[in-house]
Amino acid sequence: MIEGFISAPGAAFQMDALRSVSQAPVKGALDTHYHYDHSMGNAFYGANGIPLWAHANTAKRIVESYGALQGADKATFLRPLEKAVKEAKTETARKHREDYLAHVTNVFNASNSAVLALPNHPLDPSKLPTKVDLGGVTAVLESYPGHSGTDIIVRVPEQNVVYAGDLVFSNMYPVSFDAQATVSGWRQTLKTFASWDKDTLFVPGHGPICGQEGIALLRALFDDIEEQAQRMHKAGVPALEAADLYEIPEKYKNVAIFAWDFSIGPTITKLYAEWGAK
Repeated sequence: MIEGFISAPGAAFQMDALRSVSQAPVKGALDTHYHYDHSMGNAFYGANGIPLWAHANTAKRIVESYGALQGADKATFLRPLEKAVKEAKTETARKHREDYLAHVTNVFNASNSAVLALPNHPLDPSKLPTKVDLGGVTAVLESYPGHSGTDIIVRVPEQNVVYAGDLVFSNMYPVSFDAQATVSGWRQTLKTFASWDKDTLFVPGHGPICGQEGIALLRALFDDIEEQAQRMHKAGVPALEAADLYEIPEKYKNVAIFAWDFSIGPTITKLYAEWGAK
């Protein structure tokens, strides 16, 4: 079973879906990474005695990121973000800060309504890939850089399917807000994905199932963000200002954006940092 979802009912739904087609015993569950929308339902697995696998740093990052939010004062926590909305210098910047505030509010609410449960089967990335026999079908667990610093994918070679977690956003801009997200690392990961069989199916962390065309689009989005950021960097535009000035090309108008300050903004600021700029 893959992902802890955003709540225990989400993980339970996956179990119900499994039981509608098979009564095979569950060998384990896997968090593809630590983010709240992939781990807040972990308690379901613990309550049902299902071993939970994840990157070795996942438990630590769940506690650091969400444990501190449990029982915290919501108004105090959100006040700096509300202040950022009020102090935005342009209408565009204000809209970006408002979207960010809304999504962080969702993170706070989810964290406070969940019983945090941690993986009990840590996977050392230096010892991956590893194979798991699922009774005639082999699942290969692999670690790649990019989205969170804790990313694990599951490849099923016999089926030519890859459960990619948030290393693949299908028809969506990449979300790179995490402190351990790396733009250069993620782009290298996508280059690797693009080298796999042309008929590979990718089950993304967000968006519809896609093939290699989905990987190509995600790589093109990174390319376009870098191209625009490079122009602004050469013009002397500061990183934080450049993060608000990216213009979505007409050909990408139908590509979804989770939230500007989770995706496009941090991608640009990370690019600036990789260039040694501010």
